[in-house]
Amino acid sequence: MMRDITSVRAGRRTVRIHRAEKVLFPDCGLTKADVADYYRQMAAFIVPQLRGRPLMLERHPDGVGGPRLMQKDTPDHYPQWMRRVTVDKEGGTVTHTVCDDSATLVFLADQACLTFHRWLSRADRIRWPDRLVFDLDPPGEDFPAVREAAWRLGELLDQLGLPSALMTTGSKGLHVVLPLNGHTSFGEARDFAKEVAQILAERHPDELTTDIREKTRGDRLYLDVQRNAYAQTAVAPWSIRPAPGAPVAAPVSWEQLENKELTARRWAVTDAEDVLVQARTNPWSGLLGRGRALGPARRRLAALR
Repeated sequence: MMRDITSVRAGRRTVRIHRAEKVLFPDCGLTKADVADYYRQMAAFIVPQLRGRPLMLERHPDGVGGPRLMQKDTPDHYPQWMRRVTVDKEGGTVTHTVCDDSATLVFLADQACLTFHRWLSRADRIRWPDRLVFDLDPPGEDFPAVREAAWRLGELLDQLGLPSALMTTGSKGLHVVLPLNGHTSFGEARDFAKEVAQILAERHPDELTTDIREKTRGDRLYLDVQRNAYAQTAVAPWSIRPAPGAPVAAPVSWEQLENKELTARRWAVTDAEDVLVQARTNPWSGLLGRGRALGPARRRLAALR
């Protein structure tokens, strides 16, 4: 039985990585130590995207291919210095982990957390999202269709006066992210996203759909807005995905979308330096700090209809 332990300095704390040489990605040989080192290197970029938000942790204690644990509750044995937030759920409450620093990020890597799924609201304004997400989900590996859907959605959002940002998911598609000003309810945000998606699907019925039933979508790309609800989550930027090659979700600019070599799995932990270079280009520079109200956009949308 492996008992190797290594220590990692993360901010002001030293975090122990247990069974550091345990292979989590058999296809490429990445170990738990590699995952922890990736998150340590990327902390300056990832932590600001997680700070203050309840998290759902996607853990793979036996590596990719083994059981997947989707963890909401924070176990009692987690360090007391880690922040927690207790929020309402149907029939009770749940205490989520919040990642406010690099030590928490590295500790969670030690728990074999590969992917961080974050709420679209912050703990101090839990029912008021400051992000709205469109998930462009193709039926297969058709990234050109994803690119075309993103352009169409981006053009419509521009008409509505709403800035937007792009992120590869590390899976098949893209997320289009809108910054909100924190004064829009989840219900209002979701209704708005549904209407935008419906307009796009009506304009391009052979390519796009809002049908939640997978079996009736055919070859059409699904415009998924279901994440825009209380207690729902979306994969966080620069999170590792449990897939061959350890791809990561990566923010990209609209200019980068023009690159025909771009795919949903363009960046991966197997080339962590490449991920770091991409992060330093700051594709979302200035975009997500300008949260908008949806009132003016709703009026423009009504006029378009």
